[in-house]
Amino acid sequence: MYLPEEIPGANVLITVKTYPLPSSKYDELVCTAGFLSDGKWIRIYPVPFRALPYGNQYSKYHWVRVDLVRNRKDFRPESYRPKHDVESLHVGEKIDTGKNRDWQERKKYVLNEVFTFMEEIIRLAKSDANKSLATLKPRRIEDLIIEPDEREWKQEWRDQLLQYNLFDLDEQGQGKTRRIVRKLPYKYFYKFTSDGDTRPHRLMIENWELGALYWRCYDKYNHDEKKANALVREKYLDEFRTKDIYFFLGTTQLYHKIASNPFIIIGLFVPPKSRNSALEDIPSSSLRTDGIQQQRLFD
Repeated sequence: MYLPEEIPGANVLITVKTYPLPSSKYDELVCTAGFLSDGKWIRIYPVPFRALPYGNQYSKYHWVRVDLVRNRKDFRPESYRPKHDVESLHVGEKIDTGKNRDWQERKKYVLNEVFTFMEEIIRLAKSDANKSLATLKPRRIEDLIIEPDEREWKQEWRDQLLQYNLFDLDEQGQGKTRRIVRKLPYKYFYKFTSDGDTRPHRLMIENWELGALYWRCYDKYNHDEKKANALVREKYLDEFRTKDIYFFLGTTQLYHKIASNPFIIIGLFVPPKSRNSALEDIPSSSLRTDGIQQQRLFD
């Protein structure tokens, strides 16, 4: 068993927050994932993030403490849900990089298990392990692909979200219109290679920060979509290719078993490049000898 059925008082280092999706039960749902103190991946879902009280909201690299129970509606072994109301979630300290830009404390958890071969991660997802979260070190990022998408959420989602309920009344007892998160009108993909590839992979990027960056630039430059996407490209392609970039990969429950490659990019880890690359710092005993490289750091 990957993890026990229940994890009382689980300490989770948050490293992933996906872009919010509409929900008929909540305002929006955010897929949250991160690492336990032993470096194991864990997914916490559902989390109605914007509905949380301000003191219970968290950002990336915050430690959160919460009682977790396996999400029985999800076959993926890393998937858990809060056992009690999400307001019981306690936000702890944040691992910051500080003024000296020291990333070592984050690396201790984030780089505990790093794959360099995309096909090995897919094999594990399709095996009895049902692996659905992983960290990948790409060999080369070739391009950031931006494609137009639907500009509005599905009408049935909007109708559900706009319905009033007891908790949507103002002080006068009148119904309030819910504020729906803006839908991104574009899809973003990385085209990249990993070790052993004969052709590039193309994976969608669905992290919160990319969406937030697009809307910040869109609002700042008078709703100029081309300018906003140019600035997204500048950061996610030009700038990030100068970093020691890693992908946080996750599957969707719907496509995990049926897609040839069920993974999307749900987050990025982009520390600055050190004098020696991460792979050069790994003892040879940590590398697989069957042609598939997998590294374990900080054992």
